[in-house]
Amino acid sequence: MSGGEVAGILVAVFWAILVSFLAVALARLAQTLKATTKLVADVTDQAVPLLADASAAVRTAQTQIERVDAIASDVQEVTSNASALSTTVASTFGGPLVKVAAFGYGVRRALGGRKSDVPAKEPRRTVIVGRPVPAARREKRNLRGKRD
Repeated sequence: MSGGEVAGILVAVFWAILVSFLAVALARLAQTLKATTKLVADVTDQAVPLLADASAAVRTAQTQIERVDAIASDVQEVTSNASALSTTVASTFGGPLVKVAAFGYGVRRALGGRKSDVPAKEPRRTVIVGRPVPAARREKRNLRGKRD
């Protein structure tokens, strides 16, 4: 065997090893593509029902929102009616009731009057903490304490 033949055999062996590595890599790539295809098919099979359920939930939510909108408009109408009613009642009965109450108070004051033997009470005065008592009030206090 000559050097050229040995070199040819070595190149053929390395070429065979390279082709086998490439064949193994292509086989694994084919398996990966099959697994990816299966995964995509499974995701598609599961996603379609989920999308259908989501679509149904959105439709139900839209129906509920329409109902709530109708209820809110009814509540607004009731509120405006109640406001109008309270305004009407206040204007109808408020003025006359105030006049009747004022008249009754005047009648009580006129008929009640004061008895001549009972002196009128002095109005109560408010004491503010930190302010000195006026001189006129100090004298009255001193007179109260000196009763004989």
